[in-house]
Amino acid sequence: MKRSGNSRFVPVYQRAGVFVAMVCSLVLIAQAVRADGDEAAAMLQQARDIIADAQQLTLPSGIDEAMPVALGGTRQWISVRGRDRDNPILLFVHGGPAFPESPVSWFYQRPWEDYFTVVQWDQRASGKSVALNDMETVAPTISIERMVQDGEELVAFLRQRYGKSKIFVLGHSWGSVIGLEIARRHPEWLYAYVGMGQAINARENERLGYEFALQAAIDDKNDTAIADLQSIAPYPAPDGSLNVRHILLQRKWLIHYGGMTWGRENLAYEKRLGLLSPDYTKTDTAVEQATNISLQKLLPELASMDFSHVERIDCPVVILAGEHDYATVTAVAREWIEKLQAPAKTFVLFKDTAHMIQMEAPGKLLMHLVNDVRLFAEEQE
Repeated sequence: MKRSGNSRFVPVYQRAGVFVAMVCSLVLIAQAVRADGDEAAAMLQQARDIIADAQQLTLPSGIDEAMPVALGGTRQWISVRGRDRDNPILLFVHGGPAFPESPVSWFYQRPWEDYFTVVQWDQRASGKSVALNDMETVAPTISIERMVQDGEELVAFLRQRYGKSKIFVLGHSWGSVIGLEIARRHPEWLYAYVGMGQAINARENERLGYEFALQAAIDDKNDTAIADLQSIAPYPAPDGSLNVRHILLQRKWLIHYGGMTWGRENLAYEKRLGLLSPDYTKTDTAVEQATNISLQKLLPELASMDFSHVERIDCPVVILAGEHDYATVTAVAREWIEKLQAPAKTFVLFKDTAHMIQMEAPGKLLMHLVNDVRLFAEEQE
C-alpha cells in the first residue's frame, strides 16, 4: 500500500490576494460584532463582497457555474468552479446528513481550483436544495439508496455535460457512505475514489467514539460529562440500535474533547465561517430542520451501515484520515483499507487533526490531493 510520501511534491500555497481578503473580512467581522442592526449587516455584506471579489475566476479557460439539476425527481443545487476546464472534475460529497459544505468551502477551496474543477453538491434536503423543493414531498423519499442514486445521476450528468469519461469523487463523513457505494457500483466512472473521514462500520464508530469521550471525561474529572455519557450506557444499545438523543449526547462530549476538530471544544468556528459565504444566506444555511428530518429518516439504516464486507473496489482508493478522528474512527478505516483489494490504494494520516481535515489542515490536504490523487487522472489519460 502506498503511504503518504512526497515523491511527487508539488509546491502549492494560498494566493496572497485570498489571504488579504480573509484578513480584511475578519477585521470587518470583528467590527460587525460590536455594531448593531443595519450597520452590522452592512459590514457583514462588505466582508462577503471582498471574498466574492477575491474568488473571481477571470481566465477564459475557467468555469464558474451554479445551478439546480434534476436528480431523482427533485431539484438539487450544485456549484462548479475551476481555472481550467481541462482539469479533472472532483465532486465533493458533503457530510451530515444535511450539512452542506458549500457555505464554508470558500475558506479552503480556491487553491483546489488550480488543479481540479470542483463540484459542491447540496444533497437532497440540504442547503440551497431545501428551498428548491417541497419538504413534505421530499421527506418520505429520503433513504440511503435514494441518495446514492442521486449521486449516480449527478456523476452521469457531470460526465455528459463537461465531456469527461471519468471524474474523482471525494466523500466526507456521511458523504463517504454515498461516495464509496458509487465507487463500488461504478468504478469505471472514476479515476479514483477519495474517502475523507471514511465511514465503514457505524456501530463500531459509535462505540469507539463513546469510549474515547468517556475516557477523556474521566481523565478530565468532568463529572457532568461522565454522568451524561453513563446515562446512555450501553452505547450503542445491545441490539445495535441508536436514537437521536443518545447520538447528540455522545457527539456533544466527543466534540468537546477534540474528536471532531482537534484542539477545539465546539464547532462555532465553522458556523462563523458560513456567515462569510458570498453565496449563501442565513436561510440557505439554516439546516437544523432538514438535518432533523434526514436523521430521523436515515438513522435506522445508518445504524446498520457496514462496509466491512466490501473486500474489493475496482478503481484506485485513497483514504484521508485524521489522527484524532473519533466521529468516523481512523483505526476502523485503516483496518478496512489494509485488507481491501484495489488497482491502487493509499492511506494518508493527518497528524494533529480530527474529522474536519479540510478546515484543520487545508494546506496539507491540498498537497495530498495534488500528489496522491490527481496523478490517477494523469496516468489514465
